[in-house]
Amino acid sequence: MPALDLAGLPARDGAPLHRPWLRELRATLALAGPLVLINLAQHGLIMADVVMLGRLGAEALAAATLAHGLYFILFIGGLGLTGTVSPLIAAALGRDPGATDAARRTLRAGFWAASLVAAPVMVLLWHTGSLLAAIGEPPALAEAAGAYMRVLQWAMWPALLFMALRGALAAVERPGWALTASLSALPVNVTLGLWLAFPAGLDLGMAGVAAATLGSAAFSFALLVTVVLRDPRLRGYRLLQGFWRFDQAELAAVFRLGLPMAATGLAEAGLFEAAALGMGLFGASQLAAHAVAIQIAAVCFMVPNGVAQAATVRVGLAFGRRDGSGVRRSGAVALGLALAFMSVCALTQLAVPERLTGLFLNLGDPANAAILPIAVAFIGFAALFAVADGVQSVALGMLRGLQDTQVPMWIAIGGYWGLGVPLGAALAWGAGFAGYGIWIGFCAGLFAVASLLVLRWRRLTRAP
Repeated sequence: MPALDLAGLPARDGAPLHRPWLRELRATLALAGPLVLINLAQHGLIMADVVMLGRLGAEALAAATLAHGLYFILFIGGLGLTGTVSPLIAAALGRDPGATDAARRTLRAGFWAASLVAAPVMVLLWHTGSLLAAIGEPPALAEAAGAYMRVLQWAMWPALLFMALRGALAAVERPGWALTASLSALPVNVTLGLWLAFPAGLDLGMAGVAAATLGSAAFSFALLVTVVLRDPRLRGYRLLQGFWRFDQAELAAVFRLGLPMAATGLAEAGLFEAAALGMGLFGASQLAAHAVAIQIAAVCFMVPNGVAQAATVRVGLAFGRRDGSGVRRSGAVALGLALAFMSVCALTQLAVPERLTGLFLNLGDPANAAILPIAVAFIGFAALFAVADGVQSVALGMLRGLQDTQVPMWIAIGGYWGLGVPLGAALAWGAGFAGYGIWIGFCAGLFAVASLLVLRWRRLTRAP
């Protein structure tokens, strides 16, 4: 897309300097708080599934892990399209706070995009067992993963519809109901899982856990739809009116903005999947240590991810009303919040890596003695990784608020796959650094992407 030079856009605020900054900080925190909690709640759903699958045995957990890897990579691709709902609605409401028709059309297009993506993806996922067997996975694991996926895949559609509706509520700065739906889904998921999967209930095994995930996804979306229809403050937007209508122009706008976002998400998700596969070649100890470090990084990442979603809305609103100072202020506040939080996370990881490892492994077990020093080293890398990961996530959110997605896509692909993966492979296998080399490649790719995204932001929003 052409450069979005905002240098000539006027400041809209004649108040003393500190007041607009304080207002922006309060608005960002009010929006980001629920979004962070939504991310943590959704991560909790994944962890609950892992715990239940673990109770079914190591083979069930291993087979489901294979299935989840494929499912979530494709789900992230779908998120790229549904993720356009938030910046498009925010920009429309920034231009005209009464633009309810534009908000409704955008959400409708988001629903259509989710449906058009989910259909072929679900057909592909139906053949998970055959795909895994074709790449050399053990036949028993491939068969079990395929059977698990044939239930789990149906969760893709309601989950993507939920994300589109969640984005619309974030754009109108009403994320609280999406948080309520996400928190409510957790006990639903656990209750259904215990009843469907285990002998005390229907004893469906892995299929029961997958059915519980499907049930919680459908419940979340149905609850959010009910709220949008009944909440007096949301009824005015008429977000769901005529949701079945096909709007070719709006759908084209969603795909034009969303396809680069999907490619960006796939580039990053593919990096993590490639790292896990590569780490497995260096033995169980390095793979287990890697899993510990990645889980710690994932929990920390929920906060900047929520701040990034808030930044998309806040920047999008300012961009829509052509407020150059507001655009720059929104971005600076979001980036500062993410940098501060991830710096605290990094210092914590550097200070107490053994204690953090102990949250995931029984350090008193002699079988884990070989894992501890590797995990401590990986957590040290993850501390550096955390700062860069937070910055790149929020910078992406800021740029999406400007509806700038194509250049960030190429930055992500180049940084992760042009630098991070080749460097990690060269150090891991060529230089003999094993898993340490993979983490160095991780960090280098993320630092490059974070730096280039911030430079991109500065270029597009340069002040006179």
